[in-house]
Amino acid sequence: MQHQKDHTKKQEHLEGVIGVSPRGEGLFYDEHRNAIVIERNHLNTALHNDVVRIVVSGTKGNMRYGKVEKVLTRTKSEFVGTVIKEGSACFVEPTERRMYTNIALLPRDAKGIQPGEKVLVSITKWADPLKEPLGKIIERIGKSGEHETEMKAIVLDKGFWLRFPEPVRIEAYKIKEEYPTLLAEEKTRRRTFFDIPTFTIDPADAKDFDDALSFATLPNGNFEIAIHIADVSAFLKEKSDLDIEGSRRATSIYLVDRTIPMLPPVLSDDLCSLNEGEEKLTFSVILEMTPDAHIVKKSFEKTVIKSNKRFNYEEAQHILDTGEGIFVKELATLNTLAKKMRDRRAERGAIDFGDEEVKFDLDKNGFPLGVHRKERGDTHKLIEEFMILANAEVAEFMTSKDPNIEQTFVYRVHDLPKEEKLNELLNLLSALGHSVPKKKASFTAKDVQRILKMVEGETHEHLVQMAALQSMAKAIYSTNNIGHFGLSLKYYTHFTSPIRRYPDIMVHRLLWDFLQKKQVPKKELGVYEALSRYATQMEIAATDAERASIKFKQTEYMSKHVGEIINGTISGVTEYGVYVRDDETLAEGMMRLRDLRDDFYVYKKEAYSIIGEKTKRKFTLGDKLKVKVARVNVEKRFIDYIPA
Repeated sequence: MQHQKDHTKKQEHLEGVIGVSPRGEGLFYDEHRNAIVIERNHLNTALHNDVVRIVVSGTKGNMRYGKVEKVLTRTKSEFVGTVIKEGSACFVEPTERRMYTNIALLPRDAKGIQPGEKVLVSITKWADPLKEPLGKIIERIGKSGEHETEMKAIVLDKGFWLRFPEPVRIEAYKIKEEYPTLLAEEKTRRRTFFDIPTFTIDPADAKDFDDALSFATLPNGNFEIAIHIADVSAFLKEKSDLDIEGSRRATSIYLVDRTIPMLPPVLSDDLCSLNEGEEKLTFSVILEMTPDAHIVKKSFEKTVIKSNKRFNYEEAQHILDTGEGIFVKELATLNTLAKKMRDRRAERGAIDFGDEEVKFDLDKNGFPLGVHRKERGDTHKLIEEFMILANAEVAEFMTSKDPNIEQTFVYRVHDLPKEEKLNELLNLLSALGHSVPKKKASFTAKDVQRILKMVEGETHEHLVQMAALQSMAKAIYSTNNIGHFGLSLKYYTHFTSPIRRYPDIMVHRLLWDFLQKKQVPKKELGVYEALSRYATQMEIAATDAERASIKFKQTEYMSKHVGEIINGTISGVTEYGVYVRDDETLAEGMMRLRDLRDDFYVYKKEAYSIIGEKTKRKFTLGDKLKVKVARVNVEKRFIDYIPA
């Protein structure tokens, strides 16, 4: 008995977050980032990203193994899935690949539910890890495979809400009723920009316009450029139902065919949106700039604007290209200034990863008829440059004025890349035939910039861009300012999109409090940091939802092109086969080793290749090739290619 006690004392107990693969294998990292494997039969109901307590049970070879002793915090208990029936038993098969078990429904909860129906289910009981958890249906979404069902399912599965609670909607409409009175009062207190050329530039299908630019030439030859941002904080009373809902959602979600807004449409598309010809409340960064794009004077003011013109990117680009049209001089000058600022940022080491996005042409039922890449012209870069400038100016102003503010201000920070990730990037470059820079203690943004310059124009340029991006830490919100590595800026925040990002509203409030000489209590620090962490999590979930909607439409589009030959690029190499990305639609699928019948192929990890043993035929990352669309499963979101 004593021996048993001694043995227990020696056992290592650890607490933290567990990762779970689609196969149901857990991976836990200790404080030194050493991995501990948790086999499926030892997960003890733990799911991906749960906070758990584990006990290290032993080692096999170089790998440590463990068991989950207890799930301390369940990160997710609601899942979207498809109803399946086996005899009298009814289950929900989760869409989430990392959810490794079906969820059982009690007969009374499954009444009227049809196989093939998509539902949102909540786990209500899971006592025995060897059995399926019990669940209860929260929402019936619709028939699996239908456009409307799948889009709603994506949103719900990522933890977002489709509808606004009644008190929030009531509050939003009350604000609309009171807006004429508020506007009249604010016009007596704020500077108006009614007689200065003012315009917005956004995507053609945009509904919420966060930002506008106004431009005037001053008598001294300099320019007054005002970056006007929707003054959402003027409508959101802190701790109100509307404010709490905004903080809970944290971000808008942009799917292929719709936006799930952070704020009710009466605010996001109407009151707050800087619509053409309407007087709107704004918070403005007002700059005096020389023709060489140097700032000589700046101020931050609450203002009122009336946009003279709502451009989409294509319209504004056409005016720049032809030199003809409304506000042609203003657009041309702003474009020249933006290019100078962009060049200056590049000299400092700012990294431009490019931006490959696709746009879908949908029929009335939401089915994709066509897929094409979005063009990124000078007008996109113009707006991007002035938004970066406004964000940086606000962050620098707030931090340089008062050391105490640095403790409570909300920054957008981007950490240095991890050394092992950069080494992987260098190995990739070497495998692609490039002479790589020597490994050193710490890489700068300029080093990454040089790597990207090295592959410019190459067939594998996008792959290296993606690998470089993945080597980076994720940009996050934080009250601890560590600077922004990717932009090569010491101070950066998010100020320019308060209609669709809650951290921007927080920044507006903090800036206005400072301008009003109001002190932010130190006890608020914890609140701002917690909200920053939460907003980062929700931003990641929103990005996942957006990617899921694109993947759904890509597989749906490819389902009508089975048997066709496409031009692709090898975008990944694994022991099971190679990933191939269609050059036109960017739809990624797998060419599996089992479908390569001409030889026995061996995976060479270091060379990012698979090689035939007899023929020595080689498939390497970045290779261009023709493949045939062999199989498409829209429900599972996979595409199989075979050699053409």
